[in-house]
Amino acid sequence: MSAPPEMPDLRRLDTLPKLLAHNARAHGAETALREKHFGIWRSLTWAQYHDRVRAFALGLRRLGIGSGDVVALIGDNRPDWVCGEIATHAAGAMSLGMYRDALDEEVAYLVNYAEVRLVFAEDEEQVDKLLGLGDRIPSLRHIVYSDPRGMRKYRDPRLLSVDALVGLGAEAEAAEPGLYERLVEAGDGSQVAILCTTSGTTANPKLAMLTSAALLRHCASYLKADPRAPGDEYVSMLPLPWIMEQIYGLGKALQARMVVNFVEEPETAMNDFREIGPSFVLFAPRVWEQIAADVRSRVMDASPLKQRLYELGMRLGLKALAESRRSRLAELLLFRALRDRLGFTRLRSAATGGAALGPDTFRFFQAMGVPLRQLYGQTELIGAYTVHRAGEVDFDTVGVPFDEGIEVRIENPDHNGVGEIVTRHPHMFSGYYRNEEATRADLRGGWMHTGDAGYFDAKGHLVVIDRIKDIATTSGGDRFSPQYIENKLKFSPYVAEAVILGDGRPYLSAMVCIRFPIVSKWAEKNRIAFTTYTDLSSRDEVYDLLRREVETVNASLPESQRIRKFLLLYKELDADDGELTRTRKVRRGVIAEKYGDIIEAIYGDRDAIDVDTTITFQDGTRQRIRTRLKVVELAPGPARPREPAVAA
Repeated sequence: MSAPPEMPDLRRLDTLPKLLAHNARAHGAETALREKHFGIWRSLTWAQYHDRVRAFALGLRRLGIGSGDVVALIGDNRPDWVCGEIATHAAGAMSLGMYRDALDEEVAYLVNYAEVRLVFAEDEEQVDKLLGLGDRIPSLRHIVYSDPRGMRKYRDPRLLSVDALVGLGAEAEAAEPGLYERLVEAGDGSQVAILCTTSGTTANPKLAMLTSAALLRHCASYLKADPRAPGDEYVSMLPLPWIMEQIYGLGKALQARMVVNFVEEPETAMNDFREIGPSFVLFAPRVWEQIAADVRSRVMDASPLKQRLYELGMRLGLKALAESRRSRLAELLLFRALRDRLGFTRLRSAATGGAALGPDTFRFFQAMGVPLRQLYGQTELIGAYTVHRAGEVDFDTVGVPFDEGIEVRIENPDHNGVGEIVTRHPHMFSGYYRNEEATRADLRGGWMHTGDAGYFDAKGHLVVIDRIKDIATTSGGDRFSPQYIENKLKFSPYVAEAVILGDGRPYLSAMVCIRFPIVSKWAEKNRIAFTTYTDLSSRDEVYDLLRREVETVNASLPESQRIRKFLLLYKELDADDGELTRTRKVRRGVIAEKYGDIIEAIYGDRDAIDVDTTITFQDGTRQRIRTRLKVVELAPGPARPREPAVAA
């Protein structure tokens, strides 16, 4: 490992453009970015990175973009995204990231709400969304695209290739030499630079206003707790609109001078990841769950001998983990090869954040030797602010604040110490853009009210239970966290999503979405014929398979929190249908409304539910689905005393 870098002076280098210019001057020949293109990794040095940002920024100024304007970016994670974002700040404007899979209505809402003047749209797919909105987005004056494929057929005057933008930048430089340097020097880190969307679990996302100085200073605190060094490799796989990817791909990368790698396509992400073999990684819980499921899926295809070796290795590894040691035999039999296969060989640090990760999944990777730690934070607090210290990883907690300036307390605790988590630190957001009412509601007396329920354990670690509004109570008075039980279900390789029901009901039930790639492989191995997702999820054999998985989870839960009934949904939950946020969190209000008839039928003592509905795919095509959902009732266990108010 290389020596830790001398951290830049953030009093002087208080904006992303200033920090980039500093790196280009002092370390111009070092690799800063790397992108895989047509199977070949192509590198950009800090000097080349800076030159492209300069050209973009001057081009934006030539187009009239300046102070008070908003520039949006949409597409895959690419070097041109980060260049476009930093260039936006250099031009004096604010950047707004939009998720690549955002639907037309979502894009229209954000463009109109922020009065976006220019959008960096990666390719034809994203351009189509914008052009398809026509005159519904009147503020939009320019659309800059990076990928020219398929663009010749368009004649919209707002369209501009990224090469043409660079050309405009060259014209601006020739007309006013030194203009870019003056723009960068005039940049003020205390001004709002980033509009970052919140998760939007209940409604349209709010836009948190973040200053460059706050972002960079919070990153500096983070780097003290989890150091990085020049040349450290990071693979940017999480969406850049998400606050944690802003932290890693921009803030921490610029300060620590680590190399940010961009995969070729989302479909090649894990293969490209293995080629880089990064030194640290940040994945959302859903990605960790998918990796664990994929590993167990491969084991299903392995020979009987390899299956037995896997089972033995995992058993030894989990036993050793429980005893706070490593198993040499498990390492030899399984884990060394498995880490190599996944691209984890060089990992020194790994993190998960954005939502809760189930303890079973956490144990799986810890036993494997992946140095996984849980992060906790919010967009408004500039991402994570708690982390497990080295050697103090606890599957049930999110660790402790990573800086002494971060204050976390529990407000209005009940008799178990459970209450709302409220936080403040010196580098928070500046409020919600054009929404003072929401700012006053969430930011009170300098404290951010997170809306999450939690408590501190005996070691002083923060335990996060669930969203306060999502903690439910049965009609018998038993409280439970749906998210906690859902995460235990999703450790199964056969479960993609789950929604736990039971608020105000006599018992808990579950709506389960199968993980189609793995269940279909299981069905093929067992010679079970099927045609579609809907057909496969209705098979009796699949119900029997999932019944065993639900019963396994029930065995680990208190009696009052066990699942009494479940069914397999006829489709996957989808962010495009509003059922999940773009960060894959369940939108419970939408679920309750959309599947209200099914939920009522579950609790109406019916053993099957007929469904006749139509689903619309992303390309606009529609399909009618007629099926019967079987309701499986599980035998209740023996009665036992009621559990504490909240168990998580």
